[in-house]
Order: sequence, then structure tokens, then C-alpha cells
Amino acid sequence: MTHNTNTPSHNEQRPKTSIQRRKYYTKSTIALPLVKSAVVGITMTAIFASSGCATSSLLENDKYVSTKSVTQTLSTDQIVAFGRPVQSLPNMPNATMVIVGNKNSYVLTQGGTEMVSLLTTLTPKNIQVQNDMTFDLPNNDGYFQGEMKLSYAKLKDEFKRTDYQFFLQNGGQDCTTASDTRISAQRFCFTVPVKGAIYPPVNNLSLIQSKYRTLSKPYTVSFHTQVQQNEVSRSGKSGVEKLVLLPFALAFDVITFPFQLLDSVSN
Repeated sequence: MTHNTNTPSHNEQRPKTSIQRRKYYTKSTIALPLVKSAVVGITMTAIFASSGCATSSLLENDKYVSTKSVTQTLSTDQIVAFGRPVQSLPNMPNATMVIVGNKNSYVLTQGGTEMVSLLTTLTPKNIQVQNDMTFDLPNNDGYFQGEMKLSYAKLKDEFKRTDYQFFLQNGGQDCTTASDTRISAQRFCFTVPVKGAIYPPVNNLSLIQSKYRTLSKPYTVSFHTQVQQNEVSRSGKSGVEKLVLLPFALAFDVITFPFQLLDSVSN
């Protein structure tokens, strides 16, 4: 019995010559990437299509479409006096100084010792504290941080050797102005990094206020935080945060320092 060797066992004939085999396998190899590319193309098209629908939905519903970081003022307060707590505060062993405000009290937990040293060592009438104090509240959780700045000026012939030693030990920098020079005076500036916590108004605030009268240019303290603000459409609204006091903080009494920001009523 004679077998027909030209009849293939599969639907397609296998290549016989080497040239035919190269063409066959080259064709098969190219086919697979084309299939993968088609699948990937369909998938990416579906993803972009769904993303486009979400963006369109946000725009159609007049909702937020983008955000940006902005500085927001949470509170502004007028400073009444500087002092220290009559008694130690719970969980605040380093509370050595208090900025007494009309709305709240601002307890320094870092930098207070340095500020107390400056305010109690230097001659009060020659101290000038920066009028507008600005502090940051990174998390708006009742804790703030920033810097307090003051300057100290006297006539040059009134300074003693011990004064210059004190300036060196406490980071004093010569910041004499042209006005100081004209009257033969010298000025030194101090910058103290501080951290602290926000408490309710002190218990004896009324007593302190009754002793002093407000200056023509009040001393103020303001608190700011960085927030992610949404860019809104015509009907959208952006939320405004409020100042948060230290949780469970209780009011307390203070003893004021000799240096004060307000004029005595008796003067």
C-alpha cells in the first residue's frame, strides 16, 4: 500500500524548505505582539474613558476641581500683658511665661525662659517688643510656634561692660538705626524661637485690665495655618477653619512682669 507523503496531518501544511520555515515562524512570532498591543490599547482606552467621565461629572456638579496651599488667619488677639503662671500647669512643666490676651492665654513651653530673662533683666523702659506677633499652627491642635522679637536701646554712655556681656550671652545683635545714631544711642535686637499652647483667658484678666489702659497702637498676636484650599466653581463653597485651644486646658492666674505693654492707669 502506497502512502501519500504530500498530505499534511493538520489543517495547514508545514513548510518543507528552510526558506519556507523561516517565513512561517516569522509570521507566527509577529502575530503575538499584535494581539498584546490590541489588548493593551483596549484597556488603556477604557481607563481614559472612565477617567474622562469622572472629571466631567465633577465639572457638571459644580464641585471642586483643584486645590492649592494657602495661609489662613485663624485668630487675632490683643495682648494685655506678659506674666507667668501663679502655679505650675498640669502637663506643662516648662511653662515659664504667658502672653496674656483678651481672648485667650498663650503659654510658652519653649523660649519662655529666654524671654523671661530678657524682660526681667533689661531696664523695662528701654525695651521695645515687636507690635505684631505672628505664630504658626501647623496642625491647628492648640500648639503654636514662631519667634518673638524685641529690641533694647539706650544712650551709648549708659551701657556698661556687663550689658555687653549679657547681649553676647543671649544672642543680642547690634541693630542701631540712623535715628539712634543721631542721638548717640545704640540698639540691640533679640530673636527668640518659641513654642507654646493656647489656653482660655486667665482668671484674673479683669484685674490686669483694670490696672492698665490700652496704647494708641495696640500690640497684637495672630495665628496662621497652611490649608489646602479647593478651587471652587460658581456654586461651591470653601470651609474656614477656627482656632482650636489645647484640649482640656483650664484657665489659671498669672503674675505680670515689671515690663508691660500698657500704660499704668495711675500715670
